[in-house]
Amino acid sequence: MQLPYPETKFVICINNKNYPNSLEISKIYQVIPDTTAIKYQMIRVIEESNEDYLYPSNYFIPI
Repeated sequence: MQLPYPETKFVICINNKNYPNSLEISKIYQVIPDTTAIKYQMIRVIEESNEDYLYPSNYFIPI
């Protein structure tokens, strides 16, 4: 899933496989636009540690 940028500013986590300590299912995360990440089907979000990290974009849905 490619998220629409820069319009999408927030996403909801729908999967946290491989990242259970970093992502919470159903939690809203802020998106940091990253055009390079999009090319690799990744998304940059601010996660539980208040740092931004890359995750697979199919782990989220835009809101």
